[in-house]
Amino acid sequence: MAWAEIDLGALAENLTTLRRLAGPGTPVHPVVKGDAYGHGAIPVARALEEVGADGFCVATMDEALGLREAGIELPILVAYPIPTALAGEARRRAISITVGDRELLDELLRVVGADAEGPPLVVQIEIETGLGRGGFRSADAIEAATRIRDAAAVQLAGAWTHLQAPEDARRSQAQVIEFERVTDELQERVGSLGARHVSASGSLVLGEAASLDGVRPGLATYGLVPDELLGHDNASGRARAVAAEGGALRPVLSLRARPVHVAELPEGWGISYGPTFTTARPSRIVTLPIGYGDGWSRALSNRAEALVRGRRVPLVGNVAMDAVMADVTDVPGEPVGARDEFVLIGEQGEERIAAADVAMARGTNSWEVVTTLAARLPRVYHAASVPRETRTLIADAFPDPGNVQVGGRRSRRP
Repeated sequence: MAWAEIDLGALAENLTTLRRLAGPGTPVHPVVKGDAYGHGAIPVARALEEVGADGFCVATMDEALGLREAGIELPILVAYPIPTALAGEARRRAISITVGDRELLDELLRVVGADAEGPPLVVQIEIETGLGRGGFRSADAIEAATRIRDAAAVQLAGAWTHLQAPEDARRSQAQVIEFERVTDELQERVGSLGARHVSASGSLVLGEAASLDGVRPGLATYGLVPDELLGHDNASGRARAVAAEGGALRPVLSLRARPVHVAELPEGWGISYGPTFTTARPSRIVTLPIGYGDGWSRALSNRAEALVRGRRVPLVGNVAMDAVMADVTDVPGEPVGARDEFVLIGEQGEERIAAADVAMARGTNSWEVVTTLAARLPRVYHAASVPRETRTLIADAFPDPGNVQVGGRRSRRP
């Protein structure tokens, strides 16, 4: 009786918003790595494919193969180098891969060159412009592009870079200038370079996208504004841009639970392992079946809240692997019981707990909060037009429940 609820209607609206921010005719390739940031890669990709996404970005070859096996036919780019042993599979499955390291490129070209039959391996070059994490610097990028152009059974299809801090206008501008300088030189040296892309969620939400030949929104696809932009302000009015564009996005995921135990406990009673919380008065304590085994971090012990009947209540005691406790003593009306629904992330009544709120309490960011929600936590998918009372499990909405009915504990679904 704990689950993550995914609003596919909000997902579709977010894609429309991001397409507007990217500009007319700009391809939008949502990032669905990390199981679509914890939202469920296959159902999310299917929903986005249906409403007009132009392709997808993932981090690993396994993620790309999972999408292909689920029937996703749109272009897929793997943003990190893949094991060279999988190059043939990438060719067969029409999966684009990234190169950004000379030694790995040497190995890749040797492997692919040994098998000239079949479709070409589609390759994009990552350009290092300041992130310090991966990609070729200027001179190495030119050499790499030349070698790829001249190689058998390899097709150069694009170049990209990643902004280090979209909220830092000067740093981002310098990165874009460097990227354009390098790619302009590449085009002069090797001819057609393919698609160039830079912008992800941050620059899109700021209204400052360098759209070029495409954009790669990640967190914003799921209705979440990058934490670094929240409250950001300077004389250029960038905070107003964040408020306007971020407000047009709707969070796709909410985290919900119903109690599995309700207890009236006396003053001085310890709660959970430890204990780190002891009742200071007679208290009504409910147990919710979600814990760090589900991705609700132990770092949230005594630091988080939930919503019930539209009111905030504290979560008390150490988070266990499978449980967290809420103190509902002060909730008015009939005593809170097993039929009440709690919201740990999302809205209820006039109150809202955002992923960013949980991230702040946990000492991390929104990416980690949603991405680390465990596979055993069931996902329930619905569209905004469907009343929540009649929402259906993912298997009702999609034809392959073996791939998309996530979170094995069926007994815990609502």
